[in-house]
Amino acid sequence: MKVLLAGLLIILLAIPAPAQQEFSPMSVEKGVLLVASPSLSDPNFHQTVLLIIKHGRGGTIGLILNRPTNVLLSEALPDFTVLRRSNHRLFAGGPVGQTQLVLLFRLTQLLPDTRQIIAGVYVGTPRVLERMMTQPKPTETFRAFAGFAGWAPGQLEHEMLEGAWGVLPSDAFNIFDKDPATLWPDSISRLQALRTISQ
Repeated sequence: MKVLLAGLLIILLAIPAPAQQEFSPMSVEKGVLLVASPSLSDPNFHQTVLLIIKHGRGGTIGLILNRPTNVLLSEALPDFTVLRRSNHRLFAGGPVGQTQLVLLFRLTQLLPDTRQIIAGVYVGTPRVLERMMTQPKPTETFRAFAGFAGWAPGQLEHEMLEGAWGVLPSDAFNIFDKDPATLWPDSISRLQALRTISQ
């Protein structure tokens, strides 16, 4: 588990921010929320909302935000003694690499072992989690995801042309405080409102 976790985080931390987004007509870029259409029946993504954490010529990576599991994070990371008394749950981040762990943080500043996704939101390593748990600050929090979602170059664009996804800006919701159970229906309502305004 540690080897897989370290490998994925090294990849994510090493990815440079893309300069120009090739899906600009679709508004897909790092940090946006990807909202599954009500007609999307794929069980991996039915009624999901994802945060895009990488987007560029090499493809797209996202994390499903609204699928908490019944697994405690302390069970997934038994060697982290700081988690033993916590009730943090593991989220199912997507169908790819389900044995890999991705840690998403809300921080007030860039720290070592982190990579910024959008303002205040970072991908980071277990070292950041350990510091956060031992020196808690009210402005900081995190979520842990098993697996992620991935699209090959052009694949997500094709799915969007078929109407499978909608896009909301990164500031549409506070993703760490929003109830996962209401995130998808509220996102659909927000998309519908935006379409009404633009008509």
